[in-house]
Amino acid sequence: MMRTLGVAVVGFGWMGRVHTRAYARVAHHYPELAVRPRLVAVADEVPGRAERAVELFGFATATRDWREVAADPRVEAVSITAPNFLHRGIGTAMAEAGKHIWIEKPVGLTAEDARAVAAAAAAAGVQGAVGFNYRNAPAVEAARDLIASGGIGRVAHARVRLFSDYAADPEAALTWRYERERGGSGVLGDLASHGADLARFLLGDIAALTADTAIFLPERARPTGDTAGHARAAGGAPGRVENEDYVGCLLRFASGARGVLEACRVSVGEQNAYGFEVHGTRGAVFWDFRRMNELGVSRGTGYRDQPVGTVYVGPGDGEYGAFQPGAANAMGYDDLKVIEAHRFLRSVDEGTPYGTTLDDAVHSAAAVEAMARSAVDGTWVSPRT
Repeated sequence: MMRTLGVAVVGFGWMGRVHTRAYARVAHHYPELAVRPRLVAVADEVPGRAERAVELFGFATATRDWREVAADPRVEAVSITAPNFLHRGIGTAMAEAGKHIWIEKPVGLTAEDARAVAAAAAAAGVQGAVGFNYRNAPAVEAARDLIASGGIGRVAHARVRLFSDYAADPEAALTWRYERERGGSGVLGDLASHGADLARFLLGDIAALTADTAIFLPERARPTGDTAGHARAAGGAPGRVENEDYVGCLLRFASGARGVLEACRVSVGEQNAYGFEVHGTRGAVFWDFRRMNELGVSRGTGYRDQPVGTVYVGPGDGEYGAFQPGAANAMGYDDLKVIEAHRFLRSVDEGTPYGTTLDDAVHSAAAVEAMARSAVDGTWVSPRT
């Protein structure tokens, strides 16, 4: 029997809009879903932003105070897309109020923050989903299946990379993202958290790691007004960048495989250059987010000079069939969030977790924290989950 679920969005920047669009589209792609989201409330502290969301998307209520959302009996589930420093307070409060939560990574500033939100959700008996969207790509799920089936033999080594230029402009505003108090870590929490999740999703638990970090643009201009995304702020008072632009990390997996994880937010010439290479004893698999629906696959017994072929994912791979009827029809970034929304809503409806969970967030945060500890003295560190 179909029922509606009152949902709210807290934080209506770019990611808040992505979550809202996902709620709006989920029934189009998953008509069999037994619960349909109803946009009840939106909260954002920036004056006028929540009211604008009501106009554009049809939320019933707008507020600048997320606490009103926590107290609203109409709200049964909440998307938390506010800045990192607010994740713990909002996440625990929503869980304690009995709201199911779909929260963006990295779920706070520290691994302890992620643990606190996970513990609050477990104590309240609510579902908790996390925005590690790249693992939702059908090609990534197909790669995981290939690896798990032994299709490339025993995994020997892998490389996960996340390079972006979103912070490469030296005139980009000194927003909360560059401050320890509000943003926590820099590229560690932003991109390397995705990398740690992808690495664990594909290859299993990380046993130990050693890392190095760097800040390449140590000073930026403070914004003179409200900002969204990565706005420029030329002419503002200069301030110090407090968290890292770059991380390079060596990984040892519990399986015995070795890996490299590298992430940078100031890579000029790189736009969302995210992906992985996994090498096994009988083959390899390659994925690039910019060619999201393709895999490079090398399989066989040639070993030397063995060719790599391109595989286009299609129905039967992950959730591809909910979006396109045949291979090589493109899917995009927002589609990954629709998949995430579906898995979250299905979890709420059935009381069983589907997709990424708060436990996954704890593992990622523990790996990121281990990287930060290792970068201080270069030692090998084991993540503390």
